[in-house]
Amino acid sequence: MTNQPFTVADYLLTRLKQLNVTEVFQIPGDYVKHFTQTLETFEGVNAIGCANELDAGYAADAYGRTRGLAAMSLQYGVSTYSALNAVAGAYVECSPIVVISATPGSDARNITNMYDVLYHHSTGNLQADEEIYKHVTVGAITLRTSVGAAEKIDNLIVAALTHSRPVYIACYKEVWAEPCPKPSNIPLKPVIIKSEPLALQNALTQAWSQITQAQNPLIFAGVEVLRHGLAPLLQQIIDASGFLYTTTTLGKTVLDEGGDKFIGTYADAASIDSVVQTVAKSDCFLTLGTIMTDDYLFFIENQYPNVVLANTEQVRAGYYLYEGVTMRDFMEGLLHLFKTSKPSTTPPTVPVYPLKTAAPLQPAYPNPWKENSDAQWDKYPEVITYNRFFQHTMKFLADHDLLKDIIMTYGVSSSLYVATNAYGLKQNSFISSAAWQCIGFETGAAMGAQMGSGKRAWTVAGDGGFMMVCQSLSTLARNKLNAVIFVMSNQVYAIEQVYVDITAFEPGPEHKFDAFDILPKWDYLALAKAFNADGHRVTTITQLESLLQTLAHTVDKPTLVEVVIPQKDLPGQMYRLGTMP
Repeated sequence: MTNQPFTVADYLLTRLKQLNVTEVFQIPGDYVKHFTQTLETFEGVNAIGCANELDAGYAADAYGRTRGLAAMSLQYGVSTYSALNAVAGAYVECSPIVVISATPGSDARNITNMYDVLYHHSTGNLQADEEIYKHVTVGAITLRTSVGAAEKIDNLIVAALTHSRPVYIACYKEVWAEPCPKPSNIPLKPVIIKSEPLALQNALTQAWSQITQAQNPLIFAGVEVLRHGLAPLLQQIIDASGFLYTTTTLGKTVLDEGGDKFIGTYADAASIDSVVQTVAKSDCFLTLGTIMTDDYLFFIENQYPNVVLANTEQVRAGYYLYEGVTMRDFMEGLLHLFKTSKPSTTPPTVPVYPLKTAAPLQPAYPNPWKENSDAQWDKYPEVITYNRFFQHTMKFLADHDLLKDIIMTYGVSSSLYVATNAYGLKQNSFISSAAWQCIGFETGAAMGAQMGSGKRAWTVAGDGGFMMVCQSLSTLARNKLNAVIFVMSNQVYAIEQVYVDITAFEPGPEHKFDAFDILPKWDYLALAKAFNADGHRVTTITQLESLLQTLAHTVDKPTLVEVVIPQKDLPGQMYRLGTMP
């Protein structure tokens, strides 16, 4: 009704709408009812009911990565605690989410003080939610009144945009419905932090010295470049320098993959041989926006002095650290130097994979899927293995010009490391939990990725990961999203077994998987039917190829595909990772 007051909930939703947040993922709750009731009828922002908190959290994370900001609404205590894992992953991997909640109101707090009442969903510490979320956000507040609420909400959103990380905002229960002034019509923007000029000059001088002295420099790009809108600047640096470049797994698709400068994704031992060789020959790594995890521990320990690093946490050149220098200013300074005084080095030329893999690959271009297959399956050409699955699905997507229309999501599984070998993907079309390494992320992320990007989610899940958040399939069906969820079905936590005892993958009954890595058998076709999704089961390459043709046609419901693979299929990528010293 037009005579209803403009409230704190209206204010937040208006600010979100201005920033193109047109969906809020939600879990209902009585404390947060004033916000959810406003959301239900708020024009231009849709409430997306989710099956559980991880479903909502993973979706919000992927939405934030594709749309630039996301929001989810949670109940106090039981709901915020359940979502904590997803928010922590968004914090680590730089995805901006506004986490919305509500706490017991001022009346409840007074009753607690008077009668020592423990309110539902509370630990007894009514500030516990806020205190916990301070560890996984760049701002966490609880509003006791609508007085000053507008400014505090603005400050939180600006912090999320500036740092590309989550924020948490709760209100006393009644505050979401209290009157609030309307915001301006100007959308909020991130704060552009400037460097200390002399520190920037010193950093550039030392970095340029290392770069110009190198014989085989290489650009190593990471996800923060994409998150902070610096991808065009990265492309200019690549063009001006003429250097080859690679990316981390988390940073895969920071740019469109293609051209003669992209050598492929560097995933340490999981990388294809040509990428490993190029990295090994390089003597200076211009490392921009990378989050250096222990997946790259061997690289870090062996190349630390040769790294010129700029990310949101630090800028360094070799052993020299520079405080007060931002990644943006450092990259702009480097671009100027490349344009005005190019290094005398001649970047090496290495083979890269062609975008179209339909035609036979040239001998100089090794097939990554063949290269990483286990020879024991050669005599069974119809058996689906990890590498054969990606060989055929990637070929299908390339042949049918579908790479531009899909967005891939991965949790941590063997599939993630095999998928890093893919080539030719479009910018920001590969979303993974490669740093936080959360099993099950991929299925929940499918909804947010598709809603945020407008592209079809193409998800590859481990069966253990899918079992953790299988209800997300129901949410996809509820919202009529035609995402495809491939479940690599071997009935074990294969990636865990690799690091527990890799000899379990050797042939013979004497080599067994540990009991804690063995999964129950599920009827995936029955589950798909129960969740109102299409269901398929493939056991051979011929069946897979036939199904891919079917999947090319758009439908208004998700598709769950059980891909049956041998329990002891150990892709070469995982073998090398599991046997690293």
